[in-house]
Parts: sequence; structure tokens; C-alpha cells
Amino acid sequence: MTDLTRMTATDLAGLVASGETSAVEVTRAHLDRIAAVDDRVHAFLHVDTEGALAAARAVDERRAAGEQLGPLAGVPVAVKDVLTTKGVPTTVGSKILEGWRPPYDATIVQRLRAAGTVMLGKTNMDEFAMGSSTEYSAYGPTHNPWDTDRIPGGSGGGSAAALAAYEAPLAIGSDTGGSIRQPGAVTGTVGAKPTYGGTSRYGLVAFSSSLDTPGPCARTVLDAALLHQVIGGHDPRDSTSIPQPVPDVVAAAKLGATGDLTGVKLGIVREFTGEGAEPGVMAAFRESVDTLAKLGAEIVEVSCPHFRYALPAYYLIAPSECSSNLARFDGVRFGLRVGDDGNRSLEEVMSLTREAGFGAEVKRRIMVGTYALSSGYYDAYYGQAQKVRTLITRDFTSAFEQVDALISPTTPFVAFPIGARTADPYQMYLADLFTIPTNLYGGPGISVPCGLSEGLPVGLQVMAPTMADDRMYRVAAALESVVGTFTPPAL
Repeated sequence: MTDLTRMTATDLAGLVASGETSAVEVTRAHLDRIAAVDDRVHAFLHVDTEGALAAARAVDERRAAGEQLGPLAGVPVAVKDVLTTKGVPTTVGSKILEGWRPPYDATIVQRLRAAGTVMLGKTNMDEFAMGSSTEYSAYGPTHNPWDTDRIPGGSGGGSAAALAAYEAPLAIGSDTGGSIRQPGAVTGTVGAKPTYGGTSRYGLVAFSSSLDTPGPCARTVLDAALLHQVIGGHDPRDSTSIPQPVPDVVAAAKLGATGDLTGVKLGIVREFTGEGAEPGVMAAFRESVDTLAKLGAEIVEVSCPHFRYALPAYYLIAPSECSSNLARFDGVRFGLRVGDDGNRSLEEVMSLTREAGFGAEVKRRIMVGTYALSSGYYDAYYGQAQKVRTLITRDFTSAFEQVDALISPTTPFVAFPIGARTADPYQMYLADLFTIPTNLYGGPGISVPCGLSEGLPVGLQVMAPTMADDRMYRVAAALESVVGTFTPPAL
């Protein structure tokens, strides 16, 4: 039989359903792969070997009993360590939660379990999802399987690297400013950010509550759509959850795979075609635009003039919300506690705990956000940023009156060497230049591999209107039908 770890989630599910292999065999193959290569990749923070095998055995037993199971039953999945998992460590890449085992599952994790997927473990990430390279994890960086001296993107680099290294066929990420799409682009995998509110945030450790969006990661567009269908939908426990069903993203991916985009109008964002991107990235993007046109899409240029202000607006809004959300980590209720020797005040214990538990990037963003929200500066900074957010939303609305979806490069550059940008936060923040507007708007976006530059993957981003997630899957699958999937050099 073909190496199980190299197969798509769709094919694995078919083999398990037909009895040609078992969920246990599939799970063992991936656990063996993790054991063989993860010392070089560091995609995982915790591998739940016993839990995964128990879940796989349960799938096999239910199948043997004649139960009708879901389309992804028996397929392994890796979960970004930002989602709570009952009894399984959830650290959010931070020392302040080292060893914490939550008493409950996030809604998305519950849905994964109910669908019969097999959770392999928790993947590495930038601390509290604050970063663009997965170098800000308190537990060390993740390495890109294409070149282990380079970053896998962030903040969800662990999930993307697990896919590219064939340690898992599916993964879950979260996207606040591009943290699903950007790692997908630089690892040659598929990363989809659903419409904000289309996937539940219940059990997602909050960074920026008005932006955080969990979503699917995979090696093919159809696999991502299947996972999206499992995890999406209304959740009454999440006050921001949209009370509507998920669009039929699976049907859209299958339609796109036929390679026919006749009648689809795609917009190129004028502000994303100038300075800021490497020549090789733009060359791969332009070639992909030509491919989409040959598939029948009409390509037009649209202007979104306020997109150029998205980066500074984001870096006021997100830190402001994080400074509020992270106030709960006080060394009193859960997690790390430092200096509680009976001789210090509560304020001293809280200060010592946060000093020891938070990394430099988290502290930087807390301070920026606290300043932006402080008396006398709120209107000048946070208030102005929210006004820019409204203007960006209007740009999207206007653009979608002209086209069905927007396309752009996903990232301005390919994966850069580990350590190359950590000394300059602004250069690091530029990694999310093309992805941030979608988060501020709240619409869906997907990154799909579109070519290589300097032997490293380049991603194309498709952005769609809110609750029109199916459109992005159709376009992405059409491009994939021509470009194909990408395989990194052997580890």
C-alpha cells in the first residue's frame, strides 16, 4: 500500500470507510512519522499517543458495528495549541500556561471528536498567537520542512509544518491577522480563514476577540473544505457566532476542481501590486492570474485605497484587545505563579508572574495596547484605528459590487531564515501585509500554493465576501487543478 502519510485526507477516509485499512493503522503511521522527523521540525508541543490510538480504535469499533460515520472518520488531525483540549496540555506557546490541562474541550475540538477524526496532539505556535514566524514560542521555533533553517510562518507555523512534513493530513489553526494563510503560503500548503463568526471561538484562548478566527489547514483545497464543513456552523456558546449554516464549501471545491471558472469575475487589488513584495513572489502571482484567466475567469483591477492603512490600524486594534484579554493571567486563578512566598503582596506576585511568564513580543504588544487605550490617547489611537477599519470594510463592500472575489499574493516574501527578522519587529509585521485587511473586514480568505520562488513556495490569496466562503474554495480549487500540490524536499 502507498505510504499512508503521503495520502490526502479524502483518500485516507475512503480507505478506512472501505475497510482497506483501519483508523489505527493510519494513526500509527502518522505517529511513527512524527517520531521520525519532529526532532528536526518541532511542529508539535505535545503528542497524545495514547489518546490518538484510543480514538482510532473507537472509530474502528463503530465502523465494525455498522455505524454510519462522517466523511473524515478515522483521519488524523493536528490542533494548534490555542484551542482548549480536555485533559491534554494547552499552553498557547507560553510559559505562563506550561502544564495546564483544561477541564473542557473547545467547540471545534468537540466537533472534531464527534466527526470521528483522531487528534494527534497540539502544535507549536507563537506565544498567544502573537507573531509571524513561530519564533516567539516559549518552547523554541518550528522549522520549515522545505528548508529547516527557515521559518514556517506564524503564528500557526506548527500546524502548517506538520502538514508539509507529512506528520498529519489535516490541522487546525487560528487566524488573527493571517496566521493560517501566511504559514500555508510559506510551507506550500492550504490555509483557510473562514468568515469571522463562521467558526466558534468558544475554547479559543483569546488574543484579539474581534479578529480571532479558527479555521482549517490541509494539503489540498478539498481536504480543507471537508474540515471546514466539520468545524463550522453556529455555536450558541459564542456570542459572535453567526446563526447561519456554513455555505456548501465542499461542493464549491469539487466544482472548482473541474477547472472551469466561466462567469467568475476576479479582482486584482491595485494597492497590492506595487512595492512591498519580492520580484519572485509577484512573478508567481502574475503567472497564476494568467492561469485563472485561461480557466475562464474575468480579471479586472479594483482599487481598495484604505488597504494601505490596514497594517498600522491592526497593530493598534489587536494589541489593545490583547492588553485586555491577557489581564486574566494574573498568577492567581490558574497557570504559573511566581514569588508567592507569603512575604509579597498580590500586586508583587502578579508582576513577578507576568515578568517570568510572558515573552518579549507579548509584553511589547500589551504595552502598545495599554498605551493606546489609556486616558487621553484612546481617541487618538484606538478610536482612529477603528475608523480606518470601517473604511477598509467599505473598500471591500465596494470591490465586491464589482467582482465575485479578490486575489493577491498571500505574503510579500517567501520563508526567511530563522533569526533574520526578530531584531526588527516592523519587518516581522510586514509578513501579514496582504492578509490583515481581510481580518479587519471579517470576510473569508484562503491561501493556495501557486508557484515557487528561489525554490520556496509562494501562495495566492483568494478573498470573498462575508458568508461567501464557497467562492474562495471554488477559485482556489480551480488553480490547484492546474498548479497541483507541492512536495518539499525529503527530510
